Amino acid sequence: MKRLVAVLYIFISISGFENKVCAQYYFFNNRYYDNPLTFELGVSGGAMNCLTDIGGNRGVGKKFVKDLNLGKTNPEGGFYLSANYKYAVSLRAEATFGQVSASDNVLKNVKATTFGRYERNLSFRSPITEFSLVTEFHPLYIFFKYDDDNDREPPMFSPYLLAGIGFFSFNPQAQLNGKWIDLQPLSTEGQGFIEYPDRKPYSLNQTNIPLGIGVRYELGNSFNVRAELVYRILHTDYLDDCSSTYVDPTLYANYFTGTKLTNALLLNDRQYELDPTHITSPGDQRGNPNNNDSYLSFNIKIGYVLGRERIQH
Repeated sequence: MKRLVAVLYIFISISGFENKVCAQYYFFNNRYYDNPLTFELGVSGGAMNCLTDIGGNRGVGKKFVKDLNLGKTNPEGGFYLSANYKYAVSLRAEATFGQVSASDNVLKNVKATTFGRYERNLSFRSPITEFSLVTEFHPLYIFFKYDDDNDREPPMFSPYLLAGIGFFSFNPQAQLNGKWIDLQPLSTEGQGFIEYPDRKPYSLNQTNIPLGIGVRYELGNSFNVRAELVYRILHTDYLDDCSSTYVDPTLYANYFTGTKLTNALLLNDRQYELDPTHITSPGDQRGNPNNNDSYLSFNIKIGYVLGRERIQH
């Protein structure tokens, strides 16, 4: 008798487990069901831009999109791996590769309104390599229940928010006589000079804070597609190698020689290229140290889902 009760208990338990599994929502023609934890492997491609002291639009430089130059948009791409818990919260590791650039010459048609920013005549480009760890929050899955206790089907579209931390490398360069010259070693604003003790050399490897929004669409039982906009808060104002004021150019001979000295003298102040009679005084404004730089990207992601299982009939 005890054996019979034990066998019945095991049978009922197994049946209950199978019913519970089969009651989960089938994503495609009732052939697949989801585990609570799934994984996603994907690639992304899109566009990258930046907001720095250089370039901009009419008037005084402002924060965020007012000074965004769409003509300076560059391609970007990457790949990612994420772990998704019931599609409500995801932890994502991602690598992103791109480039940012800006130039004061875009202000030529509005130069009368830019308070000398056009005449400053600076420009730069920088490669970006970023590794980030972000968390996605999907409100529709967080606040509404989509499981075996509820008849509502999960949405095909799922908007989400994301936030995290990133580590990125950059290297601002300027073009001189057809060659791209690294700017950070030239101390264009006196970084590292004893005459400017408050200006330390900036690191080309730093952290950032990615913040963004996106939407995910389920293409079927194995793939999804996303559209995503991510803005990076930076802890540096030297993404473009421009932040503060002009330094005394005679000091460069105390630190550099040869080609490096020539490049520093030609690239720290380029106003002579537009007006050979212009005289720059040490302390004249070169950038705005009150606002850190930033960069942003818009990308399309294609993801392959791991963890959806085919129902055995």
